[in-house]
Amino acid sequence: MLDLYPYIYKRKSFHLFRNNKTKEEYKDKYHISNEEINEIYNVFNTLKPLIDDIKVDIKIVKPELTNCKRGEEYCILFSSEKKNNYLQNIGYIGEQLDLYLVSKNIGTLWYGIGKTNDLKNDDLDYVTMMAICKVPEDSFRKDMFKSKRKNIDEIYNGNKYNNIINIARFSPSSCNTQPWFINEDNNSLLIYRYRKEGKRGIMPKDKIIYQNLLDIGIFILFLELILKENDINYNKIIHDDNELNEEELVLNVIFSLGDINV
Repeated sequence: MLDLYPYIYKRKSFHLFRNNKTKEEYKDKYHISNEEINEIYNVFNTLKPLIDDIKVDIKIVKPELTNCKRGEEYCILFSSEKKNNYLQNIGYIGEQLDLYLVSKNIGTLWYGIGKTNDLKNDDLDYVTMMAICKVPEDSFRKDMFKSKRKNIDEIYNGNKYNNIINIARFSPSSCNTQPWFINEDNNSLLIYRYRKEGKRGIMPKDKIIYQNLLDIGIFILFLELILKENDINYNKIIHDDNELNEEELVLNVIFSLGDINV
């Protein structure tokens, strides 16, 4: 896996790609080259999946082929086989790509309400999109801890791994729903998808679980990067969860951790 941990602190969601120059001046200086596009494809093919036997792919297209109008240069369309936990898998892989793009000063936006007429990539189904644009380096986050997130005691039942969860809670999520709850059990962390009734921002009600499953994959990736950074050995067991499961708390992953003080 690429060394992505440092970019947890730098990344931000660009809900609008803007600048203080004219559009033409901006694009002359900050532009994603064809070489960078090719490299994105190459890097994607090296990323580690959460689930090994699910086929995935991406297609990088101009925004005119989508409904995204946030000032982006391109949109990345993620596609997948529809198997158990395919949404978590896309979130997990896509967040690796997100952090890689941040390392190249390419701003990103997970665009969960994104639509495209191109719903097939060979035999794979369209899942979600990410808007991207080259931006000045100083456009990224300066202080992650100023971001609005739930307090740690709202999402974590435990105390041994406070330092780990305190960073993982800054994982991005659709409409900032933060749909995770972590229960500590001896040297294990049990990761649940937490579903709260009601509409979230601009997210349609029937898409909440869909998006939250993607979010759980992103959270798992963040947690793994943080554990590795802290030299904590772990094994993980994935539990099935899908869009039809409307329970309030649904177990997604159990992390069994090495007994190391953090």
